[in-house]
Amino acid sequence: MTGVEIAIGFFDGLHIGHRKIFDAMLSRAAQMSARTLVMTFVNHPREIFAPDKAPKFLMSPKARIDGISGLGADEVIAEIFTPEVAETTAESFAERLKKDFPSLDTVFCGPNWTFGKGGEGNADFLRNRGVNVCEVPFAVLNGETVSSTRIRAALEEGDLDLAGAMLGRKYSAEGDVAKGKGLGRSIGFPTLNVTFGFLPPLRFGVYALSTPLGKAVANWGIAPTMRERAWETPVLEIHLLEKSGEAFEVPEKFEAVFEKFIRPEMRFDSIDSLKAQISRDTQFAMSLS
Repeated sequence: MTGVEIAIGFFDGLHIGHRKIFDAMLSRAAQMSARTLVMTFVNHPREIFAPDKAPKFLMSPKARIDGISGLGADEVIAEIFTPEVAETTAESFAERLKKDFPSLDTVFCGPNWTFGKGGEGNADFLRNRGVNVCEVPFAVLNGETVSSTRIRAALEEGDLDLAGAMLGRKYSAEGDVAKGKGLGRSIGFPTLNVTFGFLPPLRFGVYALSTPLGKAVANWGIAPTMRERAWETPVLEIHLLEKSGEAFEVPEKFEAVFEKFIRPEMRFDSIDSLKAQISRDTQFAMSLS
């Protein structure tokens, strides 16, 4: 029977530390002619334990699961974390692994991985029950461990360079194009308005973007200058810089690559002040290579 290698974790962001785990699994699978499987959760366990402390996602669950598959996993098991799952003991999970995967060769995880009710299980817990476990060392950048938490903090500060270095790529997100309020077009800066199915941990402000339709400048936030007409939840208002006056088909889905943080979101006293600032933001974004 063909063996199986299993990586287990939440893997938000699919950063360079996560990729070390996947690379170790894929390397072992090649040696053993085994198939590869990744076990993860759709939602974060903290959404059950402490909803007010649940982290903002770096990517949507679908993007994360699709991304795992794109990195070479033969199968992804993405389960919903429920109160019932939270009651699963470490012993029960260990037995499940051995029962569901009788040809299991190795479990791959990070050094801080725990499982089971109260986090009572870890790599040694599985080893003591006859399961081979490979704890893949953390990735380190600038002397500090790379983590999803650290990437969120960088994005919340507008530090796209640091976030990108830890992700191994520029930060990007895909969302749905939504109907706007018409203000941008009325002042000469028409926008595509994108909402995400999750709340990215991005600092409110203006960004230079790369998009499938060329360079863009965008505001991420609630548009406070609109006062009572401000957005209730954050929206990415994208002004395309290379489609001025040109007809094009508006896609339903839109991916934005965040190139540079330009400035924090501001509330202007007048529309003229807003127009003048958008003009300066646009010129700056156009000047970027």
